[in-house]
Amino acid sequence: MCGGSGTRVWPESRESLPKQFISLIGERSTFQTAAEMLTDSVFETPIVISNTDYRFLVAEQLQKINREARIVLEPIRRDSGPAVAAAAELAAQSGPDTIVAVLAADHVVRDRQGFVDLCKKAAEAAALGYIVTLGIKPDSPATGFGYIKTGKTVTPDGSVFKVEAFVEKPDAATAETYVAGNYLWNSGNFFFRADVMQEELRNFEPEMAAAAADAVARAKKDLKFLVLDAEAFARAPKKSIDYAVMERTSKAAVVPADIGWSDVGNWQAVWQLSERDDKGNSIRGRGVVMNASNVHVRSDEHLTTVVGVDDVIVVTTQDAVLVLNAAHGDHVKQLVDRLKSENRPEALEHKRSYRPWGYYQSVDSGGRYQVKRIVVKPGERLSLQKHFHRSEHWIVVKGTAEVTRDDEVHFVHENESIYLPIGCVHRMANPGRIDLELIEVQTGSYLGEDDIVRLQDVYNRG
Repeated sequence: MCGGSGTRVWPESRESLPKQFISLIGERSTFQTAAEMLTDSVFETPIVISNTDYRFLVAEQLQKINREARIVLEPIRRDSGPAVAAAAELAAQSGPDTIVAVLAADHVVRDRQGFVDLCKKAAEAAALGYIVTLGIKPDSPATGFGYIKTGKTVTPDGSVFKVEAFVEKPDAATAETYVAGNYLWNSGNFFFRADVMQEELRNFEPEMAAAAADAVARAKKDLKFLVLDAEAFARAPKKSIDYAVMERTSKAAVVPADIGWSDVGNWQAVWQLSERDDKGNSIRGRGVVMNASNVHVRSDEHLTTVVGVDDVIVVTTQDAVLVLNAAHGDHVKQLVDRLKSENRPEALEHKRSYRPWGYYQSVDSGGRYQVKRIVVKPGERLSLQKHFHRSEHWIVVKGTAEVTRDDEVHFVHENESIYLPIGCVHRMANPGRIDLELIEVQTGSYLGEDDIVRLQDVYNRG
């Protein structure tokens, strides 16, 4: 499942580029790390369930690690329940007793072989008709997770237990009693036979089950993606799989897991997973820390310094700075909600916007002008388009641009430029083998992205 927005690790994670696609820990994104864990022969080619906004990000990140996947797109976001329902329908096409593992794209597992071994145990229990989750052995009385109370064993080797109860996120005192009572954290990873999940959904959420079945039956291919039917999928109630099934079914079971798992739920978790010096400081990018301890600094471009302040997290991006007391990590979501209510664009969008052909990045803007840096990948092309309110100047700084301007085709080389007047039909393409980089200067009365009229588009965007 790869559709979340990850607001708790803002400002690096935003809806335009959420946390599962960011290298929060190490060089790979959490999505790429999850995909790489599935190379063991016990797993078949994975299905990635995401949404239309992230389809090209998913495809590009898989390509970068040379992994194959079937990419299925939700036309609207309906929480994890309908996503799992659709996964069960898709898996049942291979056979009703197909074992399904539902995994999150934004979690981290340090013990990969241990994870694979537990997946095999969970699959064995799922084959018997149980819906199995991985229950994480707590290392602290955390209040940010739901907990699982275990019952009797359900497998001969005693490694899988009946779930006696799912409990909501507790307060600190209750969490301590849960840890003392050997409760487990609910990881949100599930294993089940396709027909078992279908049956439970029909029992507890018949409207959701019917909507998912119809959405899969009427799904359409779009380029290399399978898009669930929008009208059918919209009929599914917006509900998590925990509320829809797991807290109501009598078939829930759990495998206790001690595999170095984290949901990377906030900046405190990122700091805990990062390499630190003998004072507990972790620096990623351009950071300097003096006379301080337990500090986490992240800054790719701007020099960020911390002096004499302990237990803080400082995250610097091109357009926003977060200074956070480490103990208040769960308040970042509330901050983002406030920024949204104030209509601040930084709440949702980065200065760099990714597109299937590459990306563009805002450099400067004023009342009647805007400057962007545009990078086009080799062999890719933008849509054939026109604007009603702005003209554009393109200055090539690297590579060669093939530019269509009305009925003319021009090849624009490094240190050359071309002018595109208001209303002209134009397109840019990269015919070369290296990235095409250029500076775009827009001038006009209106410079919004909705002043783009697409006439042709190889990526089937509207």
